[in-house]
Amino acid sequence: MFGFLRPAVFVDPALGELKRSGGRWRGRIEMSGKVVPFAVSGPRGHPDPEAVAAMAALPGVWGQNSGSVARALLDHLAPYREAVAAGEEEAPSQPLPPADRPADIWATVDVRSVSVTPLAGKLTSEVALAATWDEEHTLGARFHGPVFVELNGSVLPE
Repeated sequence: MFGFLRPAVFVDPALGELKRSGGRWRGRIEMSGKVVPFAVSGPRGHPDPEAVAAMAALPGVWGQNSGSVARALLDHLAPYREAVAAGEEEAPSQPLPPADRPADIWATVDVRSVSVTPLAGKLTSEVALAATWDEEHTLGARFHGPVFVELNGSVLPE
């Protein structure tokens, strides 16, 4: 009785069990050595096969683009760094990463969740990031297929 109230379940060979909740298919995936929640688009009966394929590929895409994302994070950090240096903003509790070493940014940035959904008519993968210097926002690294397209300044983690 009331079986329609139970979340729909789909098992994917690569991603494992996905459950439908909040209009998306949800599961967990390893990103940067950490298991995080993910969400993919798709109708109630099954997740979108293209979204599932993009999610399965996302850890590799992330690894191939980590340098580009690190540089974008440093660009995002630059105005805050300048404001701290000018005494206009309070310094963070943790030291800021060096401006000339993008790989060092990862000590201050954490992957929170990932999603693959259509945005503006194009299937987009997004990695939600928490940065120690920006506690008010979750940043979003967006990809179209294997290509890093932008760092969004404020996204909702999944």
